[in-house]
Formats: sequence, C-alpha cells, structure tokens
Amino acid sequence: MLEDKERWNKRHIEKPMRTHTEPIVEHYIDEVNIGNALDIACGIGRNTHFLADKGFVVDAVDLSDYALSKIKNSNNVNKIETDLDTYNLAVDRYDLIVNINYLNRRLFPQIKEALTRGGVVIFETFIVAHGDFIQPSNPEYLLRENELLHAFIGLEIIYYEERLDINLRGEKTRVASLVARKN
Repeated sequence: MLEDKERWNKRHIEKPMRTHTEPIVEHYIDEVNIGNALDIACGIGRNTHFLADKGFVVDAVDLSDYALSKIKNSNNVNKIETDLDTYNLAVDRYDLIVNINYLNRRLFPQIKEALTRGGVVIFETFIVAHGDFIQPSNPEYLLRENELLHAFIGLEIIYYEERLDINLRGEKTRVASLVARKN
C-alpha cells in the first residue's frame, strides 16, 4: 500500500489532474436527491467540491494523502485516506456514488449495495481500445466492452455509452459511461 500511495502522490504532483467537474456528473446531478454522496478515488476533489457546493455531504475517498490535502476543508466533506483494495463501502448509505477514471471490480457489488433506494451511481472509466489509442498499460484497469453495463444489471439504467474520448494530455482513448438508479 505504501508503494501505491507514493506512486499516486508523485503522479498528482508531476501530472496534475483536471480541476473541473466531470461533465457526466454535472449533466446528471439533477437525477439525484441531495443527501449523502461518495466520491471513489476522488483525487484532488474536482467532483467532491461540486457535490459539496450542491449540498451533498461527501465521503471523499482516496489513497493519496497529497491529493486529499488539496480538497478544501468543509463541514460537507469527510476526507477518507484508505486503500480501495481493502476498503469496504457501507451498506444502504449513499444517495449518490461517483466513480470516475478508476476501476476496482471488487467494488461493483458493494456500490450497488451502498446505494440507498432511489440512489444513483455515476461511473465512467477506460475500456479496452485497439489501434492508435492511449490506455492504462495494466489490463486490470480497463473494462471490456459492455462490462460496466453488465456489472450494474438490476439497476435502472438512465444512460450508458461507450465512446472515443480525449484524456488529460490530449490523447485519444475510449471510455464507458454509466448512470443508473437503484429502485
């Protein structure tokens, strides 16, 4: 865990992430009842800040203490420094769960269980691409085609898409996006 933490701290320092809210979060926020939110692998808090400003009480979870230090202190934000490989989500706790550019398949069933009735998950991350695309080198961090959709079967799918995108450095990549509600 310490090695991963050091790697992520270095990455946040040397290659800073975007500071603006992810468009999918902004676009679908009106689908969600304001309440408790979870921002998985929140980084420097670009989505955390947006959610807190909207009135959510946000659990901002990340391994990088450097990234968490960049999140503004607020009564609406609970910073949680932890390894998501071992962290377990509370059951029936969140009205919204946001998971952007992070993949940990172990969390799929936990995300579904952590949502309250009517709760929404907004999930977007990289999928396998062939050809002239940039993607994480470790296949464990890449979704397969339709994998995200299948992982959240049983929820009401509000939006799903697999598409070409541009990463933080202007390189072509592919992402899968999902917005779903627990009924």
